Amino acid sequence: MLPEACLRLVEFDNMQVDIFTQVIVPVIGGLGIFMLGLEFMSNGIQALAVNKMRALLAKIAGTPSKGVLAGTFITGVIQSSTAMTVMVVGLVNAGVIGLRPAISVIMGANIGTTLGNGLIALPLGPLGLLLAGIFALVHIFAKTDKLKNIALACMGFALIFYGLNLMTGGLRPLRNMPEVMGVISALRADTYMNLIYCVLIAAGITAMIHSSSATIGIVMGLGAAGILDWKTAVAFSLGADLGTTITSWMASLNLSKNAKRAAYAHISFNIIGVAITIPLFFVSMDVLTWAMQWFGGDPGIPVVKDGKETFPLVPVAVGLYSTFFNIFNTVLLFPFVGVFERVLLKVGASSADDVEDYSQPRYLTKATDHGHAVEAIRRETGRYLEAATLFLDIARGRPDAPDKIEEHYAAIDILNRDIRAYTSGMFTPDMPYPRADLVASLIEEEDFTASLGETLYQIARRVERQPFGEHGRKLVDTVLDRVGEALGAIVPIDEDKPTANAVAEPRIMGLLALRERCLRLGAELPWVERGAILALLGSAERAFFLVERIDSERRSVSREVPAMAAQQVRPAE
Repeated sequence: MLPEACLRLVEFDNMQVDIFTQVIVPVIGGLGIFMLGLEFMSNGIQALAVNKMRALLAKIAGTPSKGVLAGTFITGVIQSSTAMTVMVVGLVNAGVIGLRPAISVIMGANIGTTLGNGLIALPLGPLGLLLAGIFALVHIFAKTDKLKNIALACMGFALIFYGLNLMTGGLRPLRNMPEVMGVISALRADTYMNLIYCVLIAAGITAMIHSSSATIGIVMGLGAAGILDWKTAVAFSLGADLGTTITSWMASLNLSKNAKRAAYAHISFNIIGVAITIPLFFVSMDVLTWAMQWFGGDPGIPVVKDGKETFPLVPVAVGLYSTFFNIFNTVLLFPFVGVFERVLLKVGASSADDVEDYSQPRYLTKATDHGHAVEAIRRETGRYLEAATLFLDIARGRPDAPDKIEEHYAAIDILNRDIRAYTSGMFTPDMPYPRADLVASLIEEEDFTASLGETLYQIARRVERQPFGEHGRKLVDTVLDRVGEALGAIVPIDEDKPTANAVAEPRIMGLLALRERCLRLGAELPWVERGAILALLGSAERAFFLVERIDSERRSVSREVPAMAAQQVRPAE
């Protein structure tokens, strides 16, 4: 049975609130849907053509200035800096945009959310559920992977809105608690200490309801009703900008280091802005009072309407100050985007960060001629194979191996797509047959190397998921050693005299001997381990054949391009 405290009805202002069904359920459920939506969106984007997405976003937010404009415009349209920031964190996690443009987009998002503070409550929550349902059906019944991934990303983004809406609705009854409202109405930002209290309380409220616009809307209502004086209401808007950073931090908890750094950029950006603004607060109030003469007059002067005093200019003052604060903050910190990036790259830095980022091509630059392009592809393919061999280090449990097998697999998958796109771009209508034959051979080699990378990933994943005892571990280590020895025939790519022969047949005979040892072991090798080892032997056999096929493909067509012929071919992009 559920605790009685969870089921009891609480009465506030003649309104009964069921704490369990009206607060706990929607808050926890909304949080789960929010996190699931972020995961869906990130996975959908990752599975799409990441290189095309990267190029598209480079046009929109490839530079800090364009990033600020993109963040301002998009957030101004959707009226949610929280959703915009969460989306940016998801895109960083998917590897679509880098940290520097993400920082500038977040700066722009802070400005964009102030452009429509008059439109506090957009019905995005129910719309999010409707869109999530539509895209879920598309995802289920789609016939192509591309459409499925687009639907998955869109469904995730819609669920983010719906999850935030559920959390906000679940916490809405707490607004009627006399204790909460009593604390708010008792505060006055008349000293620096009270100002800090106001900022912190507003930050806490915003962190709970996950919407700075909603907090500012509440503050506007309290100020217009005279519950808060107008300067205190303005102070609360500062806290709202601070509290909205909690959502991006929550969104990054289970994501990559760069995604966490994007969230930290949002947090540090707003904290620095608030820290700079607080000492200037009372001076800025004098400036705001002077500026309000063009917007109706002194916001502290009440207007009597229907026998009741109201302060209709308080919302105007709050909105004006919030807009000014975010623009001032962006103008002040925008020149330091590079500094932000360098500092944030040190946050959470470890020896794992010294491992090369294989999701980014190193050699696929604009080619000066055909020979240059072929050499770039050859080197990048070799780099892909070096990255794939790290799966064996993961399987062996080496401390310097990549931390997360899935992230490493995703990184080299992106690299393989970039290599294929670059190679395909070498084809030209007037290309002579020998050159076309070479490009085709390179593409075939890339296909075999991708299959080898997939096989090594499967080996590492099987070893990682299945614990082995003493006897089983010896067999596993033997398999890994023999696969590593076979890779010496093709890695490193510049090796004039490979350390091993690429012929698969002798190695397969060795696998048969290991298979016999595995089957002859008795109770000392549990059946679960025995099955996993037999599966590993099958993967090792595939790896041997692929190594032989890659070596054969390299020998089938010479990778050397004569200088004169190279100059006759249009440079590869």
